[in-house]
This record gives sequence, structure tokens and C-alpha cells, in this order.
Amino acid sequence: MISYEQGTQVSMLKLLEELVNIDSGSTYKEGIDLIGDILSKEYQKLGFDVQVNHQERNGNNLVIRHKSAENPKIILIGHMDTVFKKGTVRKRPFKIIGDRAYGPGVIDMKGSQVELLYAMKELVENNHSVAIKNVEIVLNSDEEIGSPISRSLIQKVAFGKEYALILEPARKDGSIVSERKGGGNYKLIIRGKSAHSGIEPEIGVSAIEEFAHKVIKLHSLNDEEEGINVNVGIIRGGIAANVVAPRAEAYIDVRISKIEQMKILSKKIKEICSVSDVPGTKIELIGSIDRYPMVKDEKSRKLLSIIKEIGCEMGITLKDVSTGGGSDASTTVSLGIPTIDGLGPVGGRPHSEDEYLEIPSLVERTNLLINIIKRLSEDKN
Repeated sequence: MISYEQGTQVSMLKLLEELVNIDSGSTYKEGIDLIGDILSKEYQKLGFDVQVNHQERNGNNLVIRHKSAENPKIILIGHMDTVFKKGTVRKRPFKIIGDRAYGPGVIDMKGSQVELLYAMKELVENNHSVAIKNVEIVLNSDEEIGSPISRSLIQKVAFGKEYALILEPARKDGSIVSERKGGGNYKLIIRGKSAHSGIEPEIGVSAIEEFAHKVIKLHSLNDEEEGINVNVGIIRGGIAANVVAPRAEAYIDVRISKIEQMKILSKKIKEICSVSDVPGTKIELIGSIDRYPMVKDEKSRKLLSIIKEIGCEMGITLKDVSTGGGSDASTTVSLGIPTIDGLGPVGGRPHSEDEYLEIPSLVERTNLLINIIKRLSEDKN
């Protein structure tokens, strides 16, 4: 078994601190690109070619492969963006308390960026040429908002690959992820007609009244047993309390657990939003269900078995779980590629002020990733 010594942890934490202390929210291009520049230079030092997928508004995406790579069969995916807005780092920068590191994006997923880089560093420095030739990396800039820009790039790079390893964090108990819900997002816009609510309400058409009907109908699509979740999470509308609302809009999050639910649920949502309950209102629905659910099939079960076997050889008992959160695993799954997620460090409370990373897991999960890459590279199927 390949294994980093624990002394490597010091340099890993130094890089982690540097990355965490850079704001890189999904809409903050400057911060994401700074993260990308730092990582690009580190990979280039190791002999990797870094292809920059330039974006005008979003952060740039990176495609990374070693100069010696020949038709790599493993794709590794990690994201550089976080959910935190610009200025968050100033309020709560990176810190260490005991065996935990804290800071915005420390576990989701800047710790994974450190893990991935050091895995590549070990493979290069110890001349594991077969493994190095078999990996291609995508670091994207918009995963936290559903990867609308980078998805096509991921599909292009992933096409023809035999394995996909996704570097989202492990669960707080160390479990890796073998199943995820798919889903999508919609924006619902309703237009009515304004009027004074006291003087001549009869000539007005309330967009909010129509909206109320739609929320009830959309939420009626929820089915816990079937793993379907529809949530109207943001609503805006109206001008003033004494004005019949001429406009209302909502943002809708949809989660599914089975591939066949994509078309069925999409059709139901469109049907609900195609007919007005309040005469005179106009409805516009924008969006789709475009993230495939990650489900266990024969190929993914085989990959999971290999990873668990490697963990066992290293003295790590790996459990796998299903989660409702989305990730770029849905893109590789949609291409039929065996995919396992949650291969980053161990931590918890992502997207919150208390987000943390278990420091000992940095080295442990880096060693795990190294050995997974090495084993899959040597696999002759």
C-alpha cells in the first residue's frame, strides 16, 4: 500500500489555509480564478498540462492531465466554488481548533482540492507512471449552482472513461456516497394586472393569488416514499399592500430518486404551470429536471466493492450511503460511467458557519485516493 507519512499534513494544511482564505463563491469570478491559478501552478510543477476553459462571467474551468497521459480511463472531478458570498473570509477566516479545521468551503470542497493535488504529487514523485497516464481531472467553477456552464465540458472530458471519482466530501462518519438524488431547478414567473386594492380592485388581476394556487399544486407532487421532493424555496411579488400584485416569481427545487421520474415529474410540473387558476394571469416557466440520479447498478457496485476492499487493506472500514444532495456525479452517471462520490476528506456542516474538516482525514483520504487510482489504473477489466 502507498502511504504518505503524517508529516505531510503540515504542508497540506498550509495550502488548505491559503485556499480557504480566498473567497470563491459561485458568482465571484475573481476569487475562483485565483484558486484556479494557484492550483494550476502546482499541477504544472508536477508535469501536468492545464487547459483553461475561459468564461466571461463565471469562473474559469480547468482540465488537467499529465503530459505522459494516453487515453486516460479515470476522470476525477472537483469544484472550486463555494456557496459563500464575497467578504465571508474576512469575517471568519481559516482556523484550527483541536483536530478540526474551520472556514468557508473548508470541507466543501477545498479540502478535496488539497487531497487531490497531493495524491497526484505522490504518484508523480514516486514514478507511478501507469496511474499518472490514466487520470484526467476537471476542476469546475459552478457546481454549487448546478454546473450550468461546466456540465458540457465534463461530459466531453468524461466521454469514453471507464471510471469516475467525485471528490465531494465524505460524510461526517466517514461514509462515501454511492447514491444521490437527481433533480433540477425552475423559475416560475406570473404576470397579472395592477390596481388600487381599495378603489378599484375589480380591474386588477393578482399574480400573487395565482401564485398561491401554484404553490399548493406543486407541493402536492411531493412523494416521500418514491423519493420525490418539490420545494418552492424563494418567492417574490407585489408592489405594495394596497396594490393588486402585477407580478410574482418563485424559484423551485426538484429532487428525484429514479431516472424514470425525470420525464414524469417534468410533465406534471409543466401541466400545472400551463393553465391559469386566476383568469387573466400569464404564466412563464423556465428550467428543467436535468440532473440524473446516481443509483447503484452492477458496474457501480463493482467499483464500490473495489474501493471498500482497498479501504479494508488500509485498515479503513468504508460504509456507503445515499444522500439527497446533488453533485457532478449526475453528469458522469448520465453517460453510463461507474461513479463513486464522497471521496474527499471527512467533515461536516457544509454550507454553514460551523463547516469543519477532520484534520487527520486529510492524509488518510489522500492515501485512499492514491491507492484507488493505482488499483483502477492496473485493472484490466
